[in-house]
Amino acid sequence: MNSLASPLDYALFGIYPYICLAVFLIGSLLRFDRDQYSWKSDSSQMLRAGTLRWGSNLFHVGVLFLFFGHTVGMLTPHFLYEPFISAGNKQLMAMVSGGLAGLLGWIGVTLLLHRRLSDERIRINSKTSDIVLLVLLWLQLALGLATIPLSAQHLDGGMMMLLAGWAQRIVTFRGGAVELLAEASWVFKLHMFLGMSIFLIFPFTRLVHVWSGFGTLAYLVRPYQMVRSRRLNVPAGHNSAPQR
Repeated sequence: MNSLASPLDYALFGIYPYICLAVFLIGSLLRFDRDQYSWKSDSSQMLRAGTLRWGSNLFHVGVLFLFFGHTVGMLTPHFLYEPFISAGNKQLMAMVSGGLAGLLGWIGVTLLLHRRLSDERIRINSKTSDIVLLVLLWLQLALGLATIPLSAQHLDGGMMMLLAGWAQRIVTFRGGAVELLAEASWVFKLHMFLGMSIFLIFPFTRLVHVWSGFGTLAYLVRPYQMVRSRRLNVPAGHNSAPQR
């Protein structure tokens, strides 16, 4: 299998992952340090709500499930879950749950992309990065759905083990990662390349607001704030109009 790995494979799946990871982390830090006013989601809800709620909710539910599912599924060593579930059953579970989440996310991003391109006011006020990001996410989710029929041809879990092995070797800086992908379908490889590319452009898009989500836990556990109307402190019959 080693002889099947091409120089392009080594470049895209042996070197490119580390470039994407470095730009993702360092770029996010620099943007937060130098350009905090751009650290936002740039919502277009004020221009027109329309299908925003449906599209946004479907997209976020699907993508969040896929992100954590991929992270746990790809980076968890096989020996940790082997006593409880076989590789084949784990792959089948990933196909069903991931397929449903991917479909929800794909429908959501389709609604968001159509809304941004079809409404003139939203399109004029959109950055090029907004359009490019939505197109990339649409393609990535479509490719993810396209891998399901291919995975169904290998229900023994072999392909999933190879992909997980590649990810685990990459994050632990071990050799032999690229060789594991030598026989993988181009659909899997394109899906992986596009996923890494989204991490590459992450610091330069509105995606940086994802980092702010980690502050949600602190928001949930903070003490309640007492907010009182100014009218409650005005004596009865007193004119509360501002005085010059």
